[in-house]
Amino acid sequence: MFQKNELQPGVNLFTRQTAQFKTVSVAIKFTAPLTEENAASRTVLANVLEDSTAHFPTRTKLRQALEELYGAVFYTDTSKRGNEHIFTVYAESVNEEYLRNPDVPVFEQLLALVTESIFEPNLKNGFFDKSIVEREKQTVIDRLGSVYNDKTRYANKRMLELIRAGQPASQSSYGTEQAVSAVTHESLKETYEQMVNEDTIDIYILGDVDTEELTARAQTLFPFKIETRNSVSATMATSPSTHAKHIREKQDMKQGKLNMAYSTPVNFKHPDYSKMQMMNGVLGGFAHSKLFVNVREKESLAYYCSSSYASHYGLLYIMSGIDAEQEEKTARLIDEQVEAMKHGEISDLEMRQTLALLSNSIRSSFDSAKGQIEIFDQYKLVDEDFSADKLIEKWEQVTKEDITQMANTLTKEITYLLSGREAMDHE
Repeated sequence: MFQKNELQPGVNLFTRQTAQFKTVSVAIKFTAPLTEENAASRTVLANVLEDSTAHFPTRTKLRQALEELYGAVFYTDTSKRGNEHIFTVYAESVNEEYLRNPDVPVFEQLLALVTESIFEPNLKNGFFDKSIVEREKQTVIDRLGSVYNDKTRYANKRMLELIRAGQPASQSSYGTEQAVSAVTHESLKETYEQMVNEDTIDIYILGDVDTEELTARAQTLFPFKIETRNSVSATMATSPSTHAKHIREKQDMKQGKLNMAYSTPVNFKHPDYSKMQMMNGVLGGFAHSKLFVNVREKESLAYYCSSSYASHYGLLYIMSGIDAEQEEKTARLIDEQVEAMKHGEISDLEMRQTLALLSNSIRSSFDSAKGQIEIFDQYKLVDEDFSADKLIEKWEQVTKEDITQMANTLTKEITYLLSGREAMDHE
């Protein structure tokens, strides 16, 4: 799918020449170990680098420069994968061939802006502008605080903290409010130096461009210093509980959140990964799945009910919104759906629908340049010759017996209810 060239140890260039899109895209991913402090500082840094550069020292000037490039896109973001923290710089511009004046080097200018954001950031006396740093710290703190107001996200976050305290599965890719508050403009410069000089770096360029010419110029375009770079294993082993917990907590809210978590030895790099994806799809991944049909539709016990497979942590979550008074009945019915899977109660229709929706999902990811980059960036960890057809073929080979086997690897770790104070007080 992408052609790989190692620019230096720990710095790789992935290019793909394709006329599928009218745009040209570049993504640069910096990968380092995930810690709360690292995540906080790198997320603030992402915001600061997106704000301005040495030649475009204000947000307004940088946005004007992007508008002059026919509305080019430029942004930064942070995420996590296993015990990795990933800092991404992403940019996209129209292919010059589709302009009235095709001689305007739009992508070249955008590429120059991207590299400038990395190698020539907006510094004052050798440090990032203190006022910008403080403003972006508050932006990240506000983003972290917003999770509390989104009770669906908060309930899942809280559940993970109860079973994976201090582990990557429960850590935010944005860090914590305390860690963000501790960031200074001096410490942020240290984070920047460490990221550029020590991170594993993957550079993606995708579009109808001369990839050979770009590869030949790559060392000049991306002049990273040759350093000893960190190598991080993407999949984090989990520590399952010895017995299932049942925890209730209360907040001022109306709808109850009933969540469950199961551990499984089948993670992203496990040979049975595709089988577990199919199992999750039959259980609760889609609108035809057992949880949605039996818990929400037939019994009307939940406003929503679905499952999600966090493969890098070997965890499967079941999330539902309920009236707290219906907790016991809903939990029992959810347990019955898992037990049905373990006993092989799976229909041909459920198999066909799950296969169709998984296949459509992976194919739709290939409909955007960013989707192709993100999908490949993950799957290259196990197969650098990854393609959608290969994954679909694996799903097609999954049998009912395979799904039953996968269901029997699940071990419940927790049943967690977050509900309103009034509802809990009536118990």
